Amino acid sequence: MRKFASFRAFYPYYLQEHQNPRCRAMHYIGSTLVLLLLGWIIFSSHWLLLFSIPLVGYGFAWIGHFAFEHNKPATFAYPVYSLIADWVMYKDFLTGQLSAKLTQAKVDVL
Repeated sequence: MRKFASFRAFYPYYLQEHQNPRCRAMHYIGSTLVLLLLGWIIFSSHWLLLFSIPLVGYGFAWIGHFAFEHNKPATFAYPVYSLIADWVMYKDFLTGQLSAKLTQAKVDVL
């Protein structure tokens, strides 16, 4: 297992582990559903649904890894950095910065 001195060092590795655009799409779906679910929980006060958030978020991401990327999710080895990186990747996707960061991480951009 590689050791990373910082999140800045980890993020390019994370992007390399997410080369398949369908895998990344599954992450975006999961992240979007987590935000929508969180909004619904706050709006409706159904606080027990908070327990479903990890299932929704990780469920879609892990399907992406097993079905499209064919690798083990980085979450298993780097849980905190991976959680942060997932939201940074989502932000980069939404703001149009992801393509440049994938190129910097030496990931083929399709």
